[in-house]
Amino acid sequence: MPRRVWLPLAAVVLVVNAAQWVIAEAIASAAWTDPTYSYATNYISDLGVPDCGTRFQGREICSPAHQLMNVSFAIQGILFATAVVLLARLVEGRARRVVLALAIAHGGAFVLVGLFHGSADAPGYSLAIHVGGAAVGILCANTVAVMAGSLRSLELPTAYRVFSIAVGVLGLLSEALVGMSARTAGVFERGGVYSWLLWSVVTGALLLARYVRAPAVMENVPV
Repeated sequence: MPRRVWLPLAAVVLVVNAAQWVIAEAIASAAWTDPTYSYATNYISDLGVPDCGTRFQGREICSPAHQLMNVSFAIQGILFATAVVLLARLVEGRARRVVLALAIAHGGAFVLVGLFHGSADAPGYSLAIHVGGAAVGILCANTVAVMAGSLRSLELPTAYRVFSIAVGVLGLLSEALVGMSARTAGVFERGGVYSWLLWSVVTGALLLARYVRAPAVMENVPV
């Protein structure tokens, strides 16, 4: 597949992937009316729990659109992994293998997140797989963002590199603070997730804009 095909394709996939997650989350949270869903206190995973009227860790859970959110989890993993695997062609040496491993691990992890929901009423292994998958996926995606800023292969501006490292580090720090308080668990979890979604949009938009401005230059840059 020539660069003029896979590079803009990867850029578009990154942007579409972030958009589908945000839209699915907004629809699922709006459908949750009794009790009202809280972006501050509820986990994103609560939106994928199929059991209505149960309580888990003090939260009352009822997500009528749980199927939509679980499909979005799995799609996100597949799309993000696909885009990063394509963009890994811009990375040289051992770093390329690391990026590929992170992308594939993230993709597999979020497919599992979509298949195994985080419900207290589910079998113990289901919750363990869900939590473990989410942790691996979040760690891998934010690490990809940090690596993208650390490497020069993407040939994007210094401002982008600083942004990429900063957003990845903030995402990792946010995820580490999720358990600090039940009142802010949703806020910090979203900090760990929205970080790589924001990175996806910015990276995709910059690569696409750069390609549109100078397709011949992007085509001739050595991989």
